[in-house]
Amino acid sequence: MRISCGARHNILTPPTNTLWFKDFAYTGGRPDNATRPTNISPPLKTLRYFPLSDGPENCYHINRVPTGHYSVRIFFGLVAAPNFENEPLFDVSVEGTQIYSLRSGWSSHDYEQSFTEALVIITDGSVSLCFHSTGHGDPSILSIEILQVDDKAYYFGPQWGQGIILRTASRLSCGDGKPRFGEDYSGDHWGGDRFWNPITTFGQSSDQAISSENSIKQASVSPNFYPEKLYRTALRSTDSQPDLSYTMDVDPNRNYSIWLHFAEIDPGITGEGQRIFDILINGDNAFKDVDIIHMSGDRYTAIVLNKTVAIDGRTLTITMHPTKGSHAIINAIEVFEVVIAESKTLPGEVRALRTLKNALGLPLRFGWNGDPCVPQQHPWSGADCQFDRTTSKWVIDGLYFLNLPPAIFNEIGLDNQGLRGFLPNDISSLRHLQSM
Repeated sequence: MRISCGARHNILTPPTNTLWFKDFAYTGGRPDNATRPTNISPPLKTLRYFPLSDGPENCYHINRVPTGHYSVRIFFGLVAAPNFENEPLFDVSVEGTQIYSLRSGWSSHDYEQSFTEALVIITDGSVSLCFHSTGHGDPSILSIEILQVDDKAYYFGPQWGQGIILRTASRLSCGDGKPRFGEDYSGDHWGGDRFWNPITTFGQSSDQAISSENSIKQASVSPNFYPEKLYRTALRSTDSQPDLSYTMDVDPNRNYSIWLHFAEIDPGITGEGQRIFDILINGDNAFKDVDIIHMSGDRYTAIVLNKTVAIDGRTLTITMHPTKGSHAIINAIEVFEVVIAESKTLPGEVRALRTLKNALGLPLRFGWNGDPCVPQQHPWSGADCQFDRTTSKWVIDGLYFLNLPPAIFNEIGLDNQGLRGFLPNDISSLRHLQSM
């Protein structure tokens, strides 16, 4: 499903008549008119923003989601109003795991900073997407997409599974000059309508773009269903610079899953052994003696190579180094950050806290949306969490309504409003509570 945030009616957008559902009963916040930050942002006219007065954590809860593997994409927007903080900075979490922090300049930067995207396995019938204030403007969301993909999409080895989220760090179509989605490529819907950022060169005079109109074999196949047109453009190194290198910024001390796409579309290469190159990742030889025709079985035939690596520094460099023939070539690159999924809070304890919130009439500014304990960067104010190794879940072991930071205490004004009411029976579900 696709949600047009802030919309009061379902919307069909050109040129593909894509259906966006109205934004109803999923969350709090305020609807408003939207400004699209980039020309790849969906052509929607509204958004939903979350003022700090409504609490620091705000979430969309989407139910009746069948068990499966999903591509979740969130586009950010700008409120179309004068004197409004035009570029909010906030954190984004999916299913209790923080996947992204917006950085200053995102609204005027390249395409890939106008949204965040992650591959998630859903097993409990619902999806929770939360936006966490960091004190720099109100989180503003243009659209949400939850698109099912093949159960084995982007399988990269034994670590892959329910405890892993793959966050898209970069996805490049090499040699192409136009940004494209899977729909633009006439791609199979099981590909999840991926966005491909165009790149016509890795650096000045280091390469040249080439293209072909020939059909490409073995492209749109299970489980990843890459569009055939992706392989009809490429970047090829030059005589003056035989190495073909791409460098991008990454967060340090993380694991990254790298997917490299090749098809021999150069008319000057007609058989095996004419182009052989090594692939180095940050100087380490990840793939040796790559011969595209030999590995794929023919010219104009797609192959995909995958490697998951640990990155210590702040840059990732992928280098194709020719060992036979003078040129290297590449058609597309995908880089995913491998994020370890957070364990959630025991469901019974979450329900108990939500009942308590309603019974005591906690002010909106208090928050208490999403999961009380995760992401660990944004726990609920006044709730102390403990990890229970027996259940492999977080539990609540302390509640401190009056032991809040002075700024929060004063803004809420608990001394004037008070916390009144009866403790609900559900409080007995907090079986790990030690102090209150």
